[in-house]
Amino acid sequence: MSGTHNIAVIGGDGIGPEVTAETIKVIRAAGVQLNTKEFDLGAARYQRDGEVLSDDTLAELRGFDAILLGAIGPAIGDTSIPPGTLERGLLLRMRFDLDTYINLRPFFGVPGSIAEGCDFVVIRENTEGTYAGEGGFLRKGTPHEVATQGSVNTRFGVERCVRFAFELANSRPAKKLTLVHKTNVLTFSGDLWQRTVNEVAAEYPSVAIDYNHIDAACIYMVEQPGRYDVIVTDNLFGDILTDLAGAVSGGIGFASSANLNPDRTGPSVFEPVHGAAHDIAGQNKANPLAAISSGALMLRHLGEDDAASRIEAVIREFAQDPAAQTASTIEIGDAISGRL
Repeated sequence: MSGTHNIAVIGGDGIGPEVTAETIKVIRAAGVQLNTKEFDLGAARYQRDGEVLSDDTLAELRGFDAILLGAIGPAIGDTSIPPGTLERGLLLRMRFDLDTYINLRPFFGVPGSIAEGCDFVVIRENTEGTYAGEGGFLRKGTPHEVATQGSVNTRFGVERCVRFAFELANSRPAKKLTLVHKTNVLTFSGDLWQRTVNEVAAEYPSVAIDYNHIDAACIYMVEQPGRYDVIVTDNLFGDILTDLAGAVSGGIGFASSANLNPDRTGPSVFEPVHGAAHDIAGQNKANPLAAISSGALMLRHLGEDDAASRIEAVIREFAQDPAAQTASTIEIGDAISGRL
């Protein structure tokens, strides 16, 4: 135990509040003390009063040890919120302003999945690439409209991500790192990524390195997921590849993520990969395991390694239980808590 941790909780929309509630229940059952504060942010908040993420709220969030996020977004078909409003104004703003430059997504293949028995991690650069917002319109709304969307890649940003990935690979039994990009077409950004990996690799002689084009990686992810240990990639490719990894590992209901600020100049953000799933909200049907796994990642970041390891072990054990396929949201939270 390392004391009480102050956690900001953004339940968000749809099933978000339900899965975060189970996550907090499980963390406390593991013996970790939390002080939590709820923040009302997301689609519902925006529809009510136009708030996305104010400067004052962001400043308050900076004072917490970590941020636990459920899910953000309106229901499918709801066009009342302009596209990108929440994504850029809330999710990406937190990533950029809090400098959570590492997006870490671990995957283990649950029984019956394509990736059964596999165990790999994707390290996605989280603050640059095509998500940096470089681009614009020329002659918008005319027949001659031009839209550009650039990919911003700095040596500083790429190297700190690559170094994090090498450190992780060096700590794992397989000691293998695979760069995923599209160097044959994206000859500028891809070259920067490849050169950086090659140069940093010299400092980690025990780590084997490999390279896959993103399209090949998507094929391998389905046909040979066991070939991967640690994948490092850019923001866009990482976003796409991790959704596929979630699907082959048993579904995004199991997929967790950590938006990390390894330098600890601000709080890191922990969230399940899945969306708000408004169609099952309030029905006690959501699978909270992705959120609970994200909570375990949060504990590890906070130095609660024993509790994190116990939660992860119980999740893997529970995933093999046939009852896990039909249990309700609360039943799953209770089952994990009980086994701890």
